[in-house]
Amino acid sequence: MPETTVIVLAADYFQSYSVVGLLAVIGVLFVAVAFGAGRLLRPVVPTPEKLLTYECGVDPVGEGWAHTQVRYYIYSFLYVIFAVDSIFLFPWATIFAAPGYGATTLVEMFLFLGFLAVGLLYAWKKGVLTWT
Repeated sequence: MPETTVIVLAADYFQSYSVVGLLAVIGVLFVAVAFGAGRLLRPVVPTPEKLLTYECGVDPVGEGWAHTQVRYYIYSFLYVIFAVDSIFLFPWATIFAAPGYGATTLVEMFLFLGFLAVGLLYAWKKGVLTWT
């Protein structure tokens, strides 16, 4: 391969990356200019009320640390698991209808549902699903 061809190919290759780099630099400059303009144009009048912690319109009372029930997070985590499960079931149903995929997809989906059932059984046996 002649040396001029290699230089032309390398120039074309790096030209693609130079466009991405230029776009990244423009994006960083745009953000920096926006933050700088905001800092220069905003009024700065600190008052004791502005320095208080704001929580949904309620004045803060007591300590900043509060105990939260972990059980709520467990319920939300279980919801996410089963929401993802339902998202996986819809494409499976469309592939299962296609010719040639029947037995394989059926075995894979029952294996997937089996893992989820074992996880649900474990959570049930541990008493995670009881609301007290």
